[in-house]
Amino acid sequence: MRGTDFLDARDRLAATLTEGDALLVVGGDGMVSMAVNLVAESRIPFAVMPGGTGNDFARGLGFPVDDLNACLDLVVAGLRSEPRAIDLARVRGVHEHEGQRGVFFACVLSAGFDAFVNERANRMRRPRGRSRYTWAILFELLGLKARRYELTVDGVTRVEHGVLISVANNRNMGGGMIITPDASITDGLLDVFIVRPVSRLRLIRLLPKVFKGEHIAEPEVHIEQAKKVRIDSPGIVGYADGERLASLPLEVEVVPGAALLLSVD
Repeated sequence: MRGTDFLDARDRLAATLTEGDALLVVGGDGMVSMAVNLVAESRIPFAVMPGGTGNDFARGLGFPVDDLNACLDLVVAGLRSEPRAIDLARVRGVHEHEGQRGVFFACVLSAGFDAFVNERANRMRRPRGRSRYTWAILFELLGLKARRYELTVDGVTRVEHGVLISVANNRNMGGGMIITPDASITDGLLDVFIVRPVSRLRLIRLLPKVFKGEHIAEPEVHIEQAKKVRIDSPGIVGYADGERLASLPLEVEVVPGAALLLSVD
């Protein structure tokens, strides 16, 4: 099915998908975002063929995203397998009516330096691919500063100061950064990732470790697990899987087994 643009394609799919169908999306994390919001809490399974800029959901599944043929082999194998239930995260604005469905994401919600990087990267035309995020990071470093957050984790509220807070359902963000190496899409938990105040030089030195998942023992890095998280800080717009959501405050909760994925383990 072809739409005139992203929103038209989404609406056409939403109007035609029924129980018994399966959805295969080809693209990056924006397409994954569309897919999970179409199939969440249904019995319609989905599969992903990575073909976008970041491909972080596919990376978290172990796809060799730089090898198109190998990825295609994995997709075909997944289509022949039984679907497996995976967790999604649901975002709601604090002032939304509780009955609203919210927005689902599969990978990571960004609410700090990482959100500013997303905002810049999405505006950039060049370069293409993973290096776009690297350049966006370098530009945003010029205005780096710590921010005050009010963070509520499973009902306990505290104040955090940091340059970055993310809530992860999967391991990857930003075109290959392994921010939460132990995160799982099947454990019924979210991983809250915090980078406490650092200098520009220190953050630059940390970045190569993040792409290898070797940063978690650094003193400025804190990771904890939770089922529900509320984040508030003035002047920050939240992003989920690279898609712009809304200004903080936002509430995020894990929804265990919310989607069915056609993929080999």
